[in-house]
Amino acid sequence: MRGGLERWKRGADSRGVRQAISYALEGTCDAHMPYSAGAEALEAYGAASDSTVTRFIVASGRIGKDELTAGGLRVWLTGHDPVTGEERGHQRLSPDADLVLDGTLNHPKSFSIAALLHPELAGEFEALQDRLRERILLTWQTELNARRGHGGLVREDITRIEVVELQHRRSRALDPHIHRHLWLNIKVLGADGKWSNLDSRVAMKLHTVVNAEGELAARADPAWIAALARHGYRLDDSGEIAELAGAVRPLSRRSAQIEANRARLIAEWSAGHSGSGPSVEALHQIDRRAWAVARPNKPADLDEMSWESRVRDEIAAIDPSLITARAPIAVASTDLHALDLDLLAAAAIVDADERSTSCGGRFSTFDIRAGATRALSRTGIVAPRDQLDGVIVEITTRAAKAVYRLVAEVPPAPVKAFMATETVRAKVRLAGRLDVLAQPGRSLLPNELHRFASNEDFSTLDASQSVAACAIAGTDGLVTVTGPAGTGKTTMLRVAFAALGAQRRRMLVVAPTRKAASVASREVGAAASSIHALLADHGYRWGADEAGAKVWTRLRVGEVDPSTGATYGGPTQYVLRSRDRIVVDEAGMVDLQTANVLVDLAIEQGVGLAFVGDPHQALPVGHSGAMGSAIRHANAAVELDTVHRFRDPEYAALTLRLRDASDREHALAVAGELAERGHVERVDHHDAARERMIDAYFEWHGRGKRVTLVSGTNAEADAINDAIQQRRVDHGELDPGVVAAGMEEQRILVGDTVQTRRNDRLTGVENRAQWIVRGIREDFVDLVSVADSGELRRVSAEYAREHLQLAYASTVHGVQGDTADASVVGPDVDAAGLYVGLTRGRVHNIAIVVARTDAATRESLAESMQRGTPELTMQDAVRAAQAELRRAARARDLAAMATGPVVGAPSAGRGIGM
Repeated sequence: MRGGLERWKRGADSRGVRQAISYALEGTCDAHMPYSAGAEALEAYGAASDSTVTRFIVASGRIGKDELTAGGLRVWLTGHDPVTGEERGHQRLSPDADLVLDGTLNHPKSFSIAALLHPELAGEFEALQDRLRERILLTWQTELNARRGHGGLVREDITRIEVVELQHRRSRALDPHIHRHLWLNIKVLGADGKWSNLDSRVAMKLHTVVNAEGELAARADPAWIAALARHGYRLDDSGEIAELAGAVRPLSRRSAQIEANRARLIAEWSAGHSGSGPSVEALHQIDRRAWAVARPNKPADLDEMSWESRVRDEIAAIDPSLITARAPIAVASTDLHALDLDLLAAAAIVDADERSTSCGGRFSTFDIRAGATRALSRTGIVAPRDQLDGVIVEITTRAAKAVYRLVAEVPPAPVKAFMATETVRAKVRLAGRLDVLAQPGRSLLPNELHRFASNEDFSTLDASQSVAACAIAGTDGLVTVTGPAGTGKTTMLRVAFAALGAQRRRMLVVAPTRKAASVASREVGAAASSIHALLADHGYRWGADEAGAKVWTRLRVGEVDPSTGATYGGPTQYVLRSRDRIVVDEAGMVDLQTANVLVDLAIEQGVGLAFVGDPHQALPVGHSGAMGSAIRHANAAVELDTVHRFRDPEYAALTLRLRDASDREHALAVAGELAERGHVERVDHHDAARERMIDAYFEWHGRGKRVTLVSGTNAEADAINDAIQQRRVDHGELDPGVVAAGMEEQRILVGDTVQTRRNDRLTGVENRAQWIVRGIREDFVDLVSVADSGELRRVSAEYAREHLQLAYASTVHGVQGDTADASVVGPDVDAAGLYVGLTRGRVHNIAIVVARTDAATRESLAESMQRGTPELTMQDAVRAAQAELRRAARARDLAAMATGPVVGAPSAGRGIGM
């Protein structure tokens, strides 16, 4: 299940209450949020007083329900009994006070398409969501807690929760998107008979279990799977209906076009009404106008039958076979007794481990349980949910016994105090191997550097760059150079390369991506490779085991490569000699496993390693900490301290403070400076943020300049990309008549900015390299580099379908290492995204923040600066786990501290040489 858990807050002048009521009773899903305050807003939802919403009351494991009118919903939202008006505990009246937690039941979009095409499946899908809702409600009531005592350190069980359900059939773009919102009221009744706020932090951590339950229901519910089979449908490995998956992307592209129209219409409405937000009635009109512009010849006000007919027509236009009746198929199910529980436990650990990268590899009992549930859902099992409880408990218990506990006591279920044994080994082993690699030598003296690199221009090097070049060109086994964005790492490497060459030593620059390696090679002059290409040349191979864990193996000379059938003859492209220097560029993006293998190779070959990068920028896809560990073990650890990229020296200094906003007070101060210097733009809602980023592209593009757009998620980047492309079509810049298919059926046009997402030696393209489409033919697509108009490539149509995507906007990993004229950072980025985004532009850098006041803007920026702060070492992970444990609420009876399975571990965080 793809659904988040969001907070609805009270807001200034209780605006959040009014928004919630309007949304629940009048708004379309994900409707524009800011409504006018005061009497106008009361009028908006007062007109809907005949509408009701369903309230579910969960008390001691039993579920009841009733209906709430607009007035009753208002009383309920403000923390009162909607029938008697009685106040429920202490009321927090601050704008930041939580009202409800909004959980979304959001299944694959192909489910909604199937429901629209087949009335029987629509009923079965609703029934599936009903069963899932009951499961979630009972899970919330039994697993969540309130807090009592000094500092809230006593855990209070909950005997009653209340939830309002909202049901939606469509997205705001009027596409089929059946989903539900479960509004969990922040006020709960404790076992001691007192009303108080629930512990929202626990709810957020439990939501991974809720999502896993949704995935299990979608894949294993007998009634749902049988209904799909009666219509000839089956689920693919991703959980989509295989026979309908091809329609998802084309419908989503139309949705993105409607979203862009909607954002533009809202901006025009606000501009014509003194900046105020549109009313609910105006929003409905805007929704239909946005639909009509994107889907010509549609009536302005669709009734239910017309809407269904129009969408069916669009599905038929995508592929006529999609609306053709299919023959029933048999339901295939895995035998429950044939399951390999140890393998599923290993898969549960892999799932928890992969989702723990932002927490230094730490995960909780909740995470293990969610991993166990997901692993079971992917076995092909089809069985009633109550028959699977024991299996999930057994998988969770086995997994919990196989992981490492970072604290001495068994922690509460939400506390992230466990780590996969393989991740612990990787961290500890890397530290030991770095010690072996760090053979003492010496750095070059300044006069030696000048003599060896006499043809280089030293006038552009500052003192720290000279020290770094001396270290890399010296003989120490392990060197690290930490450089904030714009400190001239490339300039320094060019001098070091020349000095190494004068000593008859070679420099090989490697990077996590071939794109970064190519940039280094072009600018430094040294041979370059991706890390994986170097390792592959030396016989290393990687893949996944049965549980999904990444594993490395190595071919010896004369062995047959099982993937190709060829006999391995040893390295040919990147032969290393003793005393050579491997420079790892963008080293902060190297994951632990890859770093371990690379260090092993360096020790074996007798070459030195130099890690060059910044652990504060984009982190690796896997576990971070490799560069942090290298810094601690290096013979020479240099930090570049002068920023050269920006024309404004004061802004350069500010980016250094932004990079290390270690505490909230510091982060707020930096946020204030950014705002005062004009590097922050506040908007009222996410639609406006998206529109502002789109406008920024056209402002800079129109001046012939490059702009980087950094988004918080891939989904948001996709929406911005589709919107920019459509506006360029509307402006006549792109011709929609000649089209290539990109990833997930994305439309690619001549003139589009695109990104290749896989290295291809035959065509010479690299993962995350950016290009302009210069030609499209039936069998191929011609590309020209964004950075070098003389660099031309041709990729096959098949490659484009699998590995080419629009790249007007990207997440932080897509822009790491890039430099542009300007950079715009969207909302919801983490610390790395904010820092990297605000250091890409030479001339202009700005962050777009969704907030209603300047103070809230600073708070939001400060929160971003501290989100996703890396835990680089085992010591960091242990300290973080201990700190989280100290903050966690405990049961009064300490003997019952652990909720869920009893968790064992090989040790209690001791005895690993920390």
